[in-house]
Amino acid sequence: MPHLKFKGIEKEILIKHSKELIDGLTSIIQCDRTWFTIEHTETEYIFDGAIVPGYTFIDVAWFDRGQEIKDLVADFITTFCKKLTKNNDTTVIFYPLEGNNYYDNGTHF
Repeated sequence: MPHLKFKGIEKEILIKHSKELIDGLTSIIQCDRTWFTIEHTETEYIFDGAIVPGYTFIDVAWFDRGQEIKDLVADFITTFCKKLTKNNDTTVIFYPLEGNNYYDNGTHF
């Protein structure tokens, strides 16, 4: 944990820079790097009958670490994505998880 889901960014770019991403996030969050998962979803944005460029979206599912850490993580991810894409629009959405609703191998946290 955290689980990061990326849309609107090229998979190869994300793969190439995934170590940099996890290195930066572990220094902010102060957790083991093996807790992270990164998922990439192929996305096409459609508007007025055409495929158009779209935002980069990152969904972050995690156990809440407070507003200060959330702000730092959002800023880091936004800067990271803007550096790697031509897209100036990046949206980070946090989904807080609760231990009693999160089961790992049949046991909740």
